[in-house]
Amino acid sequence: MEKLDQKIVWITGASSGIGEQLAYDLSKKNCRLILSARNVEQLEKVKANCTNSEFVSIVPLDLTNFDDAPAKVSEAIQKFGKIDVLINNAGVSQRSLIKDTQFKVFKEIMDIDYLGTIALSKALLNQFIVQNKGHFVVVSSLMGKFSSPFRSGYCGAKHALHGFFDALRMEHEKDGVDVTMVCPGFVQTNIAKNALTSDGSSQGTNDEATSKGLSTTVFCKKMISAIERKKFEVYIGGKEVKGVYVKRFFPKLLHKLVLRSEVR
Repeated sequence: MEKLDQKIVWITGASSGIGEQLAYDLSKKNCRLILSARNVEQLEKVKANCTNSEFVSIVPLDLTNFDDAPAKVSEAIQKFGKIDVLINNAGVSQRSLIKDTQFKVFKEIMDIDYLGTIALSKALLNQFIVQNKGHFVVVSSLMGKFSSPFRSGYCGAKHALHGFFDALRMEHEKDGVDVTMVCPGFVQTNIAKNALTSDGSSQGTNDEATSKGLSTTVFCKKMISAIERKKFEVYIGGKEVKGVYVKRFFPKLLHKLVLRSEVR
């Protein structure tokens, strides 16, 4: 096990939810933190609430600006001299039926959840290779392992992350590069409120399952443990985690169970 204490950790999507809680928890471990998101004002609030705010820097980031990734990586490295861990946490979900969803919505989800994450990670990869050490942590979802109605674009993007980062792990294990895929179930964040609907607007309301999910405090404690143990893949949630194993051995049964649950 390799503790995260005093590591230099870059967190995307750090303005709220899982990313915000990770910032608080890792600051208590005396980590040097780089926080990124589009909402700079909210990032400043998160920084101010961190235990060791003097060791927290902000790099504004819009993942859809793919060409900016190399410059953002350089900016982040300049903060503390290197990056030990990149936590790819930023993303957006979806709540709409395929038949009703405009194509631009699928593209936006893919740009943020998949291509933006790939662009940033690719831009940082050479630095990890040069230093012969680095850890990519990718916040996927249980929806990256099995699917559910109303989340088709989101499921597609999260499934794609697994394909890419599994390959990256294989190609660069020899270079000291680690990859941990984190698959949350229901966690009490604004992911449902911010989820895109058929026309690209936000849903604006919470889901019952999300509101009853794990607290970010409990979730992040488990996530940090998985990162420190350098787990290849970890599933964190309630009973919904069982869906991963049902999918693997009884895919038709999972199909029926998900339809019966009618989870939105």
